Formats: sequence, C-alpha cells, structure tokens
Amino acid sequence: MEWGSQLLRWLHVIAAIAWIGSSFFFIHLDASLRAAPDAPKTESGQPTQFLAWQVHGGGFYAMRKYLVAPEVLPKELTWHKWQAYWTWISGFFLLVWVYYAQSELYLIDPAVMALSPVAAGAIGIAALAGGWLFYDLLCKSPLGKDDVVLGLLGFGYVVAASWAFASVFSGRGALIHTGALMATIMSANVFFVIMPGQRKTIAAMVAGEVPDPKYGKQAKQRSLHNNYITLPVLFLMLANHYPVTYANSAVIPALVALIIVAGALIRHFYNVRHADHAKSPWWTWAVAALALWLAFWVAMASSPGGRERLGLKPLDSVKPVMLAGLVPPSPEVANIVTGRCAMCHAPEPSWPGLQIAPKGVFLHEPELIARQRRAIGVQAVLTHAMPPNNLSGMTADERSVLAAWVAQKR
Repeated sequence: MEWGSQLLRWLHVIAAIAWIGSSFFFIHLDASLRAAPDAPKTESGQPTQFLAWQVHGGGFYAMRKYLVAPEVLPKELTWHKWQAYWTWISGFFLLVWVYYAQSELYLIDPAVMALSPVAAGAIGIAALAGGWLFYDLLCKSPLGKDDVVLGLLGFGYVVAASWAFASVFSGRGALIHTGALMATIMSANVFFVIMPGQRKTIAAMVAGEVPDPKYGKQAKQRSLHNNYITLPVLFLMLANHYPVTYANSAVIPALVALIIVAGALIRHFYNVRHADHAKSPWWTWAVAALALWLAFWVAMASSPGGRERLGLKPLDSVKPVMLAGLVPPSPEVANIVTGRCAMCHAPEPSWPGLQIAPKGVFLHEPELIARQRRAIGVQAVLTHAMPPNNLSGMTADERSVLAAWVAQKR
C-alpha cells in the first residue's frame, strides 16, 4: 500500500506539474498578445491575428494566435490534453488507493457518520460525478452568460460542497474531496468542453466551412475557471498532510472560502500583470495575505491544542467508538501504544512544541488505536519510523508484540 501510494503520488505530481505549467504559460501568453501588424482585419476593424514575442533558453519565439482559426489547417498540430487527463486519472486512482481502500484510516469518522467502506467510496465517487454535472449545467444556464455572477455562484457552490463533505466524512476526507471536486471540474472542462470544441473547429475547417466562434468562447470561459481555481486546489491537495487544517470539521467551509479567495486573488494579480505591468493590482496581495492570516487563526482556534494556546474554552470531547470489523488492541498493545506514542498522538499533545497530533492521528484510546492498526504496522513494525528517532524508547520486544497484533486476522 505504501509503495503503491508513493508511485501513484509521483505520477500525479509529474502530470500536475506538466498540466499547470502549460496552463499558466498559455494564460500568460494569451494576456501578452497584441494585434499582429501584418494580419488582416475583420469588416468591423477587429484584428484577426495576435502576436507575442517570447525569449527562452537563448532563442526567440514568435507566438501567433488566430481569432478563430487559420485559413489552412497545419500538417502538424500539438494538442494539450493528456497532461490534464493523466492528472485526473492518477489523482482518482490515488484517491481510491489511499482514501477508499484505507477508508477506516482516513475517510470514515464514526463521530461524524458511521459509514461502511463501500458506502463511503460510493458517496465520494457519486459526489465527484454529480458535482461536475451541476457545475456544467450552471455554466450552460442563462446565469452562465455573466462571468461575475457565474463566478460568485461557483464560489458558493464549492463552499457548500465542502460543508456537505464535512457532514459525511472525516475532516481530512472532506478537504481532499473538496479539492478532488474542483480538480474534477478542471479536468472535465478540458475533456467535455475545450477539446470537443477544438475538434469541431478543425472539422469545420476540413469541410471548407467557417468555424463557429462560440466554441472558442466556451473554451475561454472554462479555461479561465481552471486558471482561477488552480491555486486553491493545490492548497487543498496538500492540506491533508497538515492536521491543523482538518482538526475541526466545523470550520472547513470557512477555511475553503478563505483559501479560494486568497488563491484566486493571487492568480488575478498575475493575469492582469501579464497583460499590462502598469496596471498590476498590488492590492490583491494585501487581501490575499489577510485571507490566509484569517484562515490560520480559524484553524488555530478550532484545534484542541491551538485553543489551549490561545486561552480559549476546550472543545467538548467525543467518546470514540469501535468500528465494525476492526481488531481491538489487547491491554498489552494498548499500554505500549499509549505509553510510547500518545504523548504526541493525543488531542492535547504533551511533547514540547506540539500543539496538534501529527497527521491528525490520535492514539490515546483503544478504539482509536484499532483504527490505526495498519498504519502502526507500517510505522512501528515494518520501518521503525515511529516513534521518531525512537525518542520514547520503544523496545524490540514491544515491537514484536505490536507485530503479532497487526498480523491478526479481522
């Protein structure tokens, strides 16, 4: 499971770098285009071709864009699509591998909703598919004709979706599914809207017809959406490694809203700056920084250790329950884990410098230890990575006891 996760994550990151890199480049290119002086104009005087000069690696490049399409289809044409497709494909399989195949570890929280692994996976997949369909219908509705209205509705929709996910899944599961929903929208925009429109444009040219400019406008709108939500998606994908962001599911919608605002404003700054440096909206950095600062304090004030540090009232504790099908730890196993691990993996860690349990993993109750049996097997038995540098002095005999428990059948 660990090796497969590593390989899938590696592929996912490589594909995402390729996709985001090309996306950011073309957004920058589109903003820097100027009317080509040697190109004909339409009857209304509108330029039909646009030009931008680029320099990179010691070479000069003339990048030309046509208002609709060139008169003659070139023999060689590069399509930018597989970066987007493989980012989603690898991300989906990573979601299945980590969150659905190990749902009792990362996705299901009995205190939120007692789900079976099959039910949790079905809800997640259905939400991603249904989420794209709702967004697509929204774009194609009369409301989609106004980019500002559509943007505000899309913002509210994603925040509402994060609340829905937090009402069903663990905090970590809610954040990753919110990011996965936005990433699904981005990839589906390429697969269902942008690429089909380009194919129809080319088919019209091959048939000797004038391509319909509406396909270019649709693609432009969806590409713009992808551009503005890229940075928030990246934050949400990375957030599952930082438990302060998902320690309290109740504040996840607020965190998502603030991160979207911050990420979208940063992209807006560069979109405007690439078009005209003199018009750079520097104020966006101040608002983005404020949004991130508020997100930090919301996260701090919602985590058990953070509340203690801020002098706030402790959160009400919830008695954990044993998930069906798990192997409960024996008293000896429970004593080893609580004695060697719970100083860090507790709602209020006693280890100096820690304000929240690493990775959001709690090991202070037998029910919680049972949920982490597979992770304990990897971290304390297979690799000896935990406790870190064996700071708490776990002995070889204790690891053998844990190994025997991990090897038990459910």
